[in-house]
Amino acid sequence: MRRGLVHVLAWSLATGAAVTLSWWGVHTVMAGTAYDPPRALPITAADATTQESKPLASSTRHPSPSPTKSARTSAKPSATPTPSVKPTPNPTPTPAVSGQVKAYDTDGGRAVFSLGTADATLVSATPGAGWSMQVWKTESWIRVEFSSGADRVSVFCTWHDGPPHVEIGNY
Repeated sequence: MRRGLVHVLAWSLATGAAVTLSWWGVHTVMAGTAYDPPRALPITAADATTQESKPLASSTRHPSPSPTKSARTSAKPSATPTPSVKPTPNPTPTPAVSGQVKAYDTDGGRAVFSLGTADATLVSATPGAGWSMQVWKTESWIRVEFSSGADRVSVFCTWHDGPPHVEIGNY
């Protein structure tokens, strides 16, 4: 009986040490890959009344991929949907957007940037169904890469030689 209790105690200690070590390792790796939290963008009454209302895109519903893949060197941003109902005034001030917000839809997902006059920030990036995503940021560019198997789609925003410029490439 005593010998069985010693075995159970040794097994419990070894299991507890393994779980602790695993948690610490995963926590350390994940702490280095955290993304900035998404920002809510203010919608003004002028935006809601001057643009036509379009349905919001869902991360679970994407257009079917084109039959042939083509490399695009530049992209035109998609129109930003706005609500059809006039927003009510908010008594608390909302944070100012530092630039023009533009969304870029690709076969692999959607990347949204706030484009200023001399820099840019990533507002959000959402991979499509079956795609994964990776983000790289420096002081002069941001790259969002969507991947699925051997397919790669990169959304590359640079501003080192002038105002921000976004390019999309399928690889």
